[in-house]
Parts: sequence; structure tokens; C-alpha cells
Amino acid sequence: MKKLVIVESPAKAKTIEKFLGSDYKVVASYGHIRDLPGSAEEIPEDIKSEPWARMAVNTASDFTPYYVVPADKKKRVDELKKQIKDATEILLATDEDREGESISWHLLEVLSPRIPVRRITFNEITKEAIDEAVQNPRDVDDKLVRSQEGRRILDRLFGYQLSPVLWKKVRTGLSAGRVQSVALRLVVEREEERMAFHKAGYWDAEAKLAGDGKEFTATMTAVGGKKLATGKDFDSTTGHLKADADVLALTEAEAHAAVQRALAGQPWRVANVEQKDATQRPPVPLTTSTLQQAASGQLGMSPRRTMTIAQKLYEGVDLGHGEREGLITYMRTDSLTLSEKALEEAGRFIKKEFGEQYYEGPKRYKTKSKAAQEAHEAIRPTHLLKTPQSVAHALSEDELALYELIWRRTMASQMPDARLTRTGADIEAADTVFRATGSVVKFPGYLKVLSGGQKDVVLPALESGQLIGPGQAVTIVSVTPERHETQPPARYTEASLIKKLEEEGVGRPSTYATIVTTIQQRQYVTKKGNALVPTFVGMAVTSLLRGHFQEYVDVKFTARMEDALDDIAAGGLDWVDFLSAFYRGGGQFGHGLEHTIKEELPKIEFPAIDLGADPASGEPLRVRVGKMSAFVQRGAGGDGNTATIPPEVMPDELTAEKALEILAAKGQGKVVLGQHPDTNENIYLIEGPLGPYVQLGEGEKKKKPKRSGLPKGLERDQVTLEKALELLSLPRELGKHPDSGEVIASSLGRFGPYVVCNGEYRSLEATDDVLTITLDRALELFAKPKGRRAVAAKKSLKELGNHPESGNAILVLDGRYGPYVSDGKVNATIPRGTDPLQVSLPQAVELLADAAARGKGKTKGRTTRTAKAASPKKTASPKKAAAPRKTTRKSAKSAT
Repeated sequence: MKKLVIVESPAKAKTIEKFLGSDYKVVASYGHIRDLPGSAEEIPEDIKSEPWARMAVNTASDFTPYYVVPADKKKRVDELKKQIKDATEILLATDEDREGESISWHLLEVLSPRIPVRRITFNEITKEAIDEAVQNPRDVDDKLVRSQEGRRILDRLFGYQLSPVLWKKVRTGLSAGRVQSVALRLVVEREEERMAFHKAGYWDAEAKLAGDGKEFTATMTAVGGKKLATGKDFDSTTGHLKADADVLALTEAEAHAAVQRALAGQPWRVANVEQKDATQRPPVPLTTSTLQQAASGQLGMSPRRTMTIAQKLYEGVDLGHGEREGLITYMRTDSLTLSEKALEEAGRFIKKEFGEQYYEGPKRYKTKSKAAQEAHEAIRPTHLLKTPQSVAHALSEDELALYELIWRRTMASQMPDARLTRTGADIEAADTVFRATGSVVKFPGYLKVLSGGQKDVVLPALESGQLIGPGQAVTIVSVTPERHETQPPARYTEASLIKKLEEEGVGRPSTYATIVTTIQQRQYVTKKGNALVPTFVGMAVTSLLRGHFQEYVDVKFTARMEDALDDIAAGGLDWVDFLSAFYRGGGQFGHGLEHTIKEELPKIEFPAIDLGADPASGEPLRVRVGKMSAFVQRGAGGDGNTATIPPEVMPDELTAEKALEILAAKGQGKVVLGQHPDTNENIYLIEGPLGPYVQLGEGEKKKKPKRSGLPKGLERDQVTLEKALELLSLPRELGKHPDSGEVIASSLGRFGPYVVCNGEYRSLEATDDVLTITLDRALELFAKPKGRRAVAAKKSLKELGNHPESGNAILVLDGRYGPYVSDGKVNATIPRGTDPLQVSLPQAVELLADAAARGKGKTKGRTTRTAKAASPKKTASPKKAAAPRKTTRKSAKSAT
């Protein structure tokens, strides 16, 4: 008989099992084993007639949630129950945050063990941390469970009540989310600022100069004794100088004239020099949000990718010679605290590697966020003496890059300030003044370990402590007038949006990456480079919610809800009172969500984005959202007055003038490009709801005419008769496969260009052309591993490795019916409630084996559906169990 330790993931189990002796067995729950029903088929029969059944939250009885164990989790539950029969005690070792606490509670509710149960927590997976946790068990924290459950129910009430409003008034299938809708609003309002922005142009000049043999740059800052305008002097809404701006805005001609006067006024001499000492403080230790921001800016990693890698580094890495342990502390945290052990290790390393002058004693940082309750420490290496070089052999390129970022940031936080000297020199030339600035590092401090902090130009002779002196002549290398334009506010990136959410108190460490991913998966936001751009659907959703449910998508209101959930976790607020006020009204929630929806729904019109008026007719120009796409509408619409917006047009580019161009292009209707040389049928270029396409003939009632969309990169005005004939000739036969003799062809599909042979597909790569690809190139594509290419049309979330039996690559993919794993031959749905980015290779192999055994999941372009849910359970407010060593909150009663 052994003690049974239950964790969330197999990787975590594998690491912990190495630290515990033969008296322990460690198993994984694979995330949540129970949740609210995710679909109508999962709703228990005994509550389907209830008015609140769709939400599975009894709003008439203290917001009691009804949980179910989905069918794809039933096998896992059965296996855990078998393990309990051979155990003397259970140790729940799920993550230390609220989500982990909730998983532990649900395990107890479902497993109903008759043996003692204790809860252990740790924020790093090392032998020392696990031993200490086992020696200091505790009960499941009721307050943390209630806070997580309150959040889950709150999100269910918000989403299930407001989403149907969007279905009726915008487009079927859209969703609203308590936090995602606020994040979307931030992205939309930034785009609206860009749309309202008016550019302004202004001129100055840049001079390349030399002194003491060193070149440096100076910028014209004044002419005729008056300071030159810069971007901050212009009003962004008008493009004109601000009324109180006492500056000179040069025209092009004036800038050129000023340069000519300056050149005629040689020699140029230094008028005055300013020197200031400055310090740069080291960065604070990493939290979840700052890790995601740093990884995005320095490594180009998305927040989701960052958290996937951090999860692996936390759960454990094989270091060789039988050594396996977690390399970083828990990665979902708001805390800036470092443990005493970490502070001691950092001090010891810094003094040894860099010298005594680089260590001034431990630096302890205080967390500013009152919500910093997710974990007890900042993100740091578990052992600071494990340098990036010492673990490089065990990590992938991305894993090593992220580990090194965390290691360097932690070390830098314990080092002294960097000391610099900043210098500015004004250089007079006729009636103009040029200014040069520079700096030099006097003592690098933390920059010794964290490079990249200095990009300023160093002025001549500054390194030796000699300054450019007043009256000193400088040599002119070149002088160039330069035009500048004021820039609209920058769009959010994933990292800067997370930073904004954290600053506003919206969301928590465990949700940041999910938020920015969700608004993109919902197609409310798209990416242009690294920038987040709202789609017109996203703008319509925000317009409706902001116009009729203002407080529910208000940043401060949402932050107050987060604070309330923190108060529940701290025991200062009753969760039922909170949910009742939110849903039915009271206090800060006014009328409540239920009443507000009933009151506002009759008033809501289909949202439209105003663009201005058609100068010819005076009729308004608007953007509206249809079933398939967004379109511009003039006046009441009708023939010639509506046109689909091309997908490449961004919201801030859609002016009234652009809308009229789009309408004019649509007004061309069917453009006859010519006749087919064999059939003499007309070949048309047509502007369709999803973009332009070419068509052969008129078509008959029972037979659709042959059509082809335009491949990416081919514009409407580039389509000739010859090009249309090539497109209509698709699919193009390339030849026969040398092994099978089957025909290989290229064509265009819903997900782009591809080649096909005997029902097997490969997507073309960016450098391939569907109209010119050769047989040899197609064979190269088919020669690549099937597991990678055959599913290329689906969005790949993660590559897990190769199947131990077949050798095929196993991918985590985002399919039509949700995330799933595939090895190219079998697909298996990822259990609901499991983060797809946390699925491990062993778990994926097991899921695929189960799917194959059931005879389901063979790839035919679709994923397997999740089976009907089983084991519904109604859960009321949990109560303490009677057993003195058993920590659980039992349901008041269960659904039958």
C-alpha cells in the first residue's frame, strides 16, 4: 500500500516521482476532470426542463452550479478510483493557484475517497521543495475554491446571457466574454484613435559632423532663435499646431533655405555643453505578464508559446545521468518576491563571477499589485547556479532562450544600478542651432549581465573624460533636410495589450495568454505583423456592447469585479451575494445583467460604423456586418450601393473616399475578360462577397458555372484573359507519382493552394505557385513527413514530438470542433477542460490509442467529436468533511 500523489500532468508526475521514495505513487488527472456542461448534449436530463438549464447554473437557488464528468474523462476517473483502492492516503499536489485548488476540490468531489486526504503545494519542482511540501500538508482552501468557482460562474452568466444578443443583432455564432470583450474594446478604441488621427508634416535637418576624428549626428532644433516643432506640438485630431505651441513649423523650402544659410556660415562651433550624471536601475524580477512582454520583445515569442515553454521548464526537464527537475518556479504569478535561498545564491554567484563591486546586498522588491495572490514568488530559476550554459544540452533552442532570459533577469535584479554620463552639445551655424546628444557608461552595474540597455551615440573624446568644449570647431560631413510625419497611436501588440490589461487590473496571470488568443480565435482581432488589428466584426461587437452594456465592458468596472473575486479568495466577501448583485442588481452593479438585457434588447439596432457622407449624393456611408463578410453601404443600400470590403483593407484605412472606391469597383459588376478559345463562352471577372473570382459562362439552373478564386498576391486589376484561363484550368495535372502511378494535380482550395495525389494532400509553401509548380517540386512536398504536411490546413498549436511506434510527428491542432491531437493517421479530441498547450507527448499517444481502439478518429479532414457527458453532479456550497485528516468539501446533494 502506497500514498497516492495526484498532479495535473504526466510530465509533472514524472519529475515528482523521482523525488519521492517507493512509498509513494504519482499519477496525473490530465487537468480538470469535471466542469459545467459545454454543450446541450452534456446537460443532465433531470435539469433540461429548467429555465436555467442552458447555463447549468441554478440562478434561483444560490447560483448552484451543475457539474458533469465528460465521457472523455470517465476513463481517467475510473483509473484514479482504482489507484485509490491500493492507497493509504491521498496527497493532492495540483498547482498552487486558484485553478489548482479547484482541480483538487473537484477530484475529491468525484472520487469520494474513504481514506485520509491532504493538500500539498509548492512553487518549484525540486527535491527540497517537494520534501518540504510533504512535511507540511494542509486542507483544501475553501476560500480559494469559492473564488475560482465564482469566477467560473460569473463568466458563464456573462457569456451565456450576452452572446445570444450578438447572435440576434450582429451575426450568429459570435460570443461575448467578461474579460475578452474588455480586451477587444481596448484594441478597437486604439483603432478608432488611429481612424480619427490627422497626420501633420514638418521639417528639420540632420547633420553628420566630426570632432577629434569621430563622427556623430546632430539635429537642427532652432532657426532664427525659435525652437522647431516636433511631433508633440501638433493636435492629433486636426493635424495643426496646438494653440499654445510657441514653435516654428518649417516647410520644405524653408528647411532647405535654413540648411544653405548654415552651410554658408562655416565654421560651425560648439556654443555650449551640458553634462549630467545619470543612473539606470536594474529591472525587477519577472512576473507572468513581464515574462510574456520580455519574451515577445526580445525573443519574438507569442504569449501562448511563452507559457507553453515555461510550463515545460517548470514541470521538469531530463538533465542527463538520471537527473530530472523543474528549472524555473511556478510561471503564473504577480509576485516580485524572491526567496531567501534565491537571494543567497544570486549574491554568491555575482561576487564570484563579477567581483564584490557588483553586489551591494540582497534587493527585495515589493509587489505593487494588490491582486498578487496567485503565487508566492516571482518567476526565477530554481537553482541560480545552474547557468544557461550548464543546461543547454538538455533544452531546445526556444527553451534555452527563455531560460536564459529568466536567469539573466533574475541575476540583474540583484545587481547595482548602472551609472552613466549624459552629454548634450548645442552647435551654432549661422541662424540655426543643431543639437548632439550622447552618453557613456561609467559603471555597468546590472548591464554586466543584462546587455542591450545602451544605444545612444557616444560623443567624441567622451570615453576619456574629455568633453567637447565651447568654442570648439566641428567638421561638416553632410547636412540633409528631413521631412517627418506625426504618427498615429501605435496598435497594441500581444505583449503591450497584456501590459495594459495588467495596469488596469483586468485579468490575472493565469488568463493573460488565453485572453489575447481568444480574441484572435473568435476572429474579432487579426494580426498585421506583430500588431493587433480589430476586424469589422470585432468593431461591430464592441459598438453594440459599448452602446447598450457600457458598464459590462468598462475597464474599471471589470477591474472591480476582479478585486471582488480576490476579496472572496481572502474571505472578505460572500460569493453568492456577489453573484446575486451582478446578475439581479444591487450596489455597484446597478440594475444587474438580467434586467439590463431585458431593458436594452428592444432598443438595439444592427450596429454600423459611420464613415461620413458621399459628397455627391449626401447619403451616409457605413460599414455593416453580414453573414459572410463586412460591407460598405451607401444610404439604404440596394443595387450599386453595397460592396464587400476587401480583406486586406484595415479599419483605419477605410475612409469615406476608400469606401466610394470599393463601391465603384463593385459597380463594375461582371467584367467580360474575353471568350474561352474552345467553347466561346464568356469569361467573367466578378466581385463576390468573399472577394473577386473568375467564372466561365453563365451557368445553368441545375449546374453551377466553373469558378476560381484569385490566389494570394494576385490583385483584381492584374487579372487578364490569359491568367483567368490558367485559373479555370485548375486542377492542373502535373504527372504521375513514380511509385504508385497515381496522378498528381495542383489546385486552389478553401485554405489556399495545394497538391493532391490519391486523396492525400499537401499545402503549397509561400514560395510555390499553383500555376507553375512542377512534378518534381510536388514530389518533394509529398516526401515530407505526412504528420506535418497532411494537416497543414489546420492551425498547428504545438508539436509534441514523434510517435514512439510509427515515428510520425504528433501535433496539437485547432480544428473546427475544438483542439485535437493528430499523428496524420488518427485524430483524437483533447478532453474539454484540458489546456491544449499543456498536453504532453505521452498523453497524446494515449489519446490516439484510445481513439484507434474505438475505431474512431481516422483522418478524413475532420476531428472526432467528444462523446456525451456522463456522471452529472449538482454542487452546492461545499462543507468540511467529518474525517479529521480528509480535506474536502462535499456537495449538499447530487443530481440523480
